[in-house]
Amino acid sequence: MHYFISAGEASGDLHASALIEALKAKDPEARFTFLGGDLMSAAAGHNPLIHYRRMAFMGFSEVLRNLRTIFGNLSEAKKALRSSGCDALILVDYPSFNLKLAKEASRLGLPVYYFIAPKVWAWKEWRVKQLRRYVRKVLSILPFEREYFAGKNVDAMYVGNPSKEEIDSRLSAMAPSEEFMRTHGLDPARPLLALVPGSRRGEIRCNLPVMDAVAMRHPELQAVVAGAPGIDPELYSSLTGLPVLTGVTSELMRNATAALVTSGTATLECALAGTPQVVCYRANGVKLSYNIMKHLLKVRYVSLPNLIADAPVIPEMLVHLCTPDSVDAELTEILPGKSGRDRQLDGYATMRSRLGDENAAATAAQTIINDLQSLK
Repeated sequence: MHYFISAGEASGDLHASALIEALKAKDPEARFTFLGGDLMSAAAGHNPLIHYRRMAFMGFSEVLRNLRTIFGNLSEAKKALRSSGCDALILVDYPSFNLKLAKEASRLGLPVYYFIAPKVWAWKEWRVKQLRRYVRKVLSILPFEREYFAGKNVDAMYVGNPSKEEIDSRLSAMAPSEEFMRTHGLDPARPLLALVPGSRRGEIRCNLPVMDAVAMRHPELQAVVAGAPGIDPELYSSLTGLPVLTGVTSELMRNATAALVTSGTATLECALAGTPQVVCYRANGVKLSYNIMKHLLKVRYVSLPNLIADAPVIPEMLVHLCTPDSVDAELTEILPGKSGRDRQLDGYATMRSRLGDENAAATAAQTIINDLQSLK
């Protein structure tokens, strides 16, 4: 079968590449047209129709500045969807773009599957109508989503969490800490502080300066920035003088004593790596924005570990609360010897048990194949 897959960010590229491998294992004749990145390219054996570097824009102003590119991408993707002769459209996160693509696929009579669904339980709940109208099945990676979607008459199933599988696999293959430190020229005598400012330019510009300021208050810690793929090194050097390591984020988090992490998938990955963290989300840093966000959000928490554990496992420093003083106060509470560190690690154990042991990519691939065969 011919699968059309759309992923618009680095995390989507990672999860979609595993899905491609799983589809190939179960469908030897599988062919792919896709929007994504280098990992999907390696899995599929050819380049993407559109690389996610042309798609990953964050925030109103950045989106506004790049509207021509965004509309051009959507037009190109719709055209390819019409001409590719694909059997199904598989969407991976990135809802603003992907739901428009889902509408086009529905108009063409193509079955649509959503792997890593929009977080409609948190905000923009009106998107539920689009999921119900255009998406045949939601393949959820968060255990609490199945019950939520069932209550909204959306066909959804929990397939497992890919981050858990990916991180556990990496952890088992990681070199000893001493080797990691030696390979990257780090001082083995100083504990690491991992700064994970996000994978998009806007996130990095907003959050890295706060993280850098906090790191300067802890000379006893060796602060290192986790660089994101596709981001120019000049962006990091314009915001910090700290060393940047790209392509080893999981290893950096695993070997760190603590971490400052921008809200997103990385918070879950850091929790799975077992490293205490403070969640940062600076954005515009305006109290009005925070009050609006609190009004719009439908959930008590923002970070994935807190949502999965259904408890305040990790401190969340959001918008105007994300200042060097407040982040530093929370960081101090999770350093070795502090009670906050043990509480966070206990919360991580609860979160892990709720995620279960399903192989997300394999389960999702088999579900899609079975469903497509039922339509023949």
